[in-house]
Amino acid sequence: MRYSGWKVFAEGLRGNRGWTRAWADPAPRDSYDTLIIGGGGHGLAAAYYLARNHGITDVAVLEKGLIGQGNVGRNTTIVRANYGLPGNSEFYSHSLKLWEGLESELNYNVMHSQRGLINLFHSDGQRDAFARRGNMMINQGDDAVLLDREGVRRLLPYLDYEQTRFPIYGGLYHPRGGTARHDAVAWGYARAASARGIHLLQNCEVTGIDVQAGRVTGVQTTRGAIRAKRVAIVVAGRSSQVAAMAGLRLPIESHVLQAFVTEGLKPVIDHVVSFGMGHFYISQSDKGGLVFGGDIDFYASYAARGNLPMVEHVMEAGMTLMPMIGRARVLRSWGGIMDMTPDGSPIIDRTPVEGLYLDAGWNYGGFKAVPASGWCLAHLMATGQSHPVAARFRLDRFATGAVIDEEGTGSQHNLH
Repeated sequence: MRYSGWKVFAEGLRGNRGWTRAWADPAPRDSYDTLIIGGGGHGLAAAYYLARNHGITDVAVLEKGLIGQGNVGRNTTIVRANYGLPGNSEFYSHSLKLWEGLESELNYNVMHSQRGLINLFHSDGQRDAFARRGNMMINQGDDAVLLDREGVRRLLPYLDYEQTRFPIYGGLYHPRGGTARHDAVAWGYARAASARGIHLLQNCEVTGIDVQAGRVTGVQTTRGAIRAKRVAIVVAGRSSQVAAMAGLRLPIESHVLQAFVTEGLKPVIDHVVSFGMGHFYISQSDKGGLVFGGDIDFYASYAARGNLPMVEHVMEAGMTLMPMIGRARVLRSWGGIMDMTPDGSPIIDRTPVEGLYLDAGWNYGGFKAVPASGWCLAHLMATGQSHPVAARFRLDRFATGAVIDEEGTGSQHNLH
């Protein structure tokens, strides 16, 4: 079924009785050409682009729960291309271009809203750092505008400009940045992949990876054994656990990142706003809720929930930046499991096990990377060569020292 405004109108007149399933729910086969472990945004995007770009459709995506219930539905929905270092900047630039055509590509409303992202700075040093970043973004072909204090005030009049501890000096404005609906992205890719013949196997947890003579031959699951010539691990915060099934030890730590949403309010925050001194970021959803978050919880964990000290830290930062939100009631919070590499940059590469691929280590960049991650992993699996925009996301860079030091994130670097 092709979605359209006319279809919504027509189904409304017919009592919405004509809608069909968004994607098929097949039984697992004994074997496939390719398996993708992980039915989040990255895994579903990879499956879709394997079919769309390379004509490979004998593919199954294995998801231990239901589509959209993992990390892809546990984030703050921000989409941006404001990275500064070679290796990352071209990748996220490519991803943003894919985002801009994604709804038309998938025939699905992922609610991509390019409302603009403003990173505030609060000192001369931060201004210089953001000026350099803005120039890097422009050289990459993306957009960046350096705003002074009054420029920020015109766009964000509701901030506290009188505070003396963290005065607002200005901000770096990224007009093409914005947000998207997190679970809708998963649903859109799932629907498009299923339409091209990809099998989406829900409630199918991988319990083992079969390796013979250094080559992957398939996996063991809660729905039986499945053979395959190629297997990709695309499981975000569970990357280390799943890779261990194949005898691999990854330079990744898993941490919890909390997010929060308030009751629905009248539109007031038109942009995504990031507080440079409190690691607080906020936007307003189409339903009116304020969606915000801050730092990771700073201890390794596989629990998809957070701790109260970090809740207090995030709320304090929000109140410092915009005291008006103190009157809003927080309805719910959640925790996503972040796979953090020591240099703050991801991995898209082969592993030492032949036929086994890895897409992991997304740190804070996982959601915004979904389209390009899937595009580049599909290219690697289909051609055997890294895509040019992901060429530096090598697994062995932590052994050779060729890191992309976007930010050191793991809490115990000495262990890697």
